[in-house]
Amino acid sequence: MRNESEKHLKSSTTRGTMKLAFVIVWLLAAAASGTIEKRVTGSKSCKTDRQYHVQIQSLQEGKSCGGSLLNTRWVITASHCAEQAVKLRLGVNNNVSFLKKIWSYLKGKSKNLEQIINTEMQFTYKDEEGKAHDIMLIKLNEDVSAKLPTIELPPADCSKPEIDQEVEIGGWGAKKFDILHNKLPKSLKCATTKLSTCGENDTPGAQYANTEDSTMCAFKPGVDVCFGDGGSAVEYNNLLQGIIVSNPVDECAKTIVMVNICPYRKWIDETMKTNA
Repeated sequence: MRNESEKHLKSSTTRGTMKLAFVIVWLLAAAASGTIEKRVTGSKSCKTDRQYHVQIQSLQEGKSCGGSLLNTRWVITASHCAEQAVKLRLGVNNNVSFLKKIWSYLKGKSKNLEQIINTEMQFTYKDEEGKAHDIMLIKLNEDVSAKLPTIELPPADCSKPEIDQEVEIGGWGAKKFDILHNKLPKSLKCATTKLSTCGENDTPGAQYANTEDSTMCAFKPGVDVCFGDGGSAVEYNNLLQGIIVSNPVDECAKTIVMVNICPYRKWIDETMKTNA
C-alpha cells in the first residue's frame, strides 16, 4: 500500500510540474510573439463608463484612434487621428445587449453608428499664424440617436488643472495588428493618472504647434498609453478636459502628452455653430 501511495504521489507531482512548465513556456512564447495584449496599462475595464467613446480607423490602415461624442452630430479627437478618409464606429462601449444591437441592425437603425467621414467634414484648429494644432472636430454625415451618451465640455472660461491633479484616461490600447484588422479587446480600459510637468520633448507631433497652456502631461508609474489610444478623452471632474495626443507605435508612452481643451473652447463652439 505504501509503494502504491508513493507512486500516486510522484505521479501527481510530475503532472503538476509538467502543467506549471507548460504554462511558463506558453507565457514566454506569447510574450516573444506579442500575443499578450498591450493596452492602457495599470487599467481596469471601463464597464459602463465612457459610453461616449468613438473608434476612429483610417481607411488606408496605419492609423487607429479614439474620439469622443460631443452631441448627436459632432466628435472631437486629435488631428493626427484623421486628416484622411476615416471610418467612425460609435456606440462601441454602449451598455446595450447583443440582441438589441442585432435588432437595430435588422431595422437599419445601426447604420449611422458606422460612418465614413471624408476630409471636408474634418476641422483642425489653426492659430493666427495658420499653424495646425493637434485637435480636430469631425462632423458626422448624419445625426446619431440623442439617447447615445455624450461627454460634456468644461465652461468656456475654464483653465488648465494644477499639477498633481488626478485625471481619467481610457482607450483600447490593444496590439497594433489586431486594431488594424478590427479585432478590438473585449472591453474599453480606464485608468487614473496624475498631471505632471512636461519635459522638453513632451509635445504633440512636430507638425503641430503648441503652447505651454495648450499642452498637458501626465505620469504615474505603471500607467501607460499604447497604440490606438491617441485622440481619446482625458476626464477631469467628469468633464472633457483634454485629448491624448501621444502617438506611440511600437512601445507604449509612459509620459502621456495631452491637449488642454480650455484654449480651444471658443473655437469648438464657433466651429459647430458655423458648420451646423
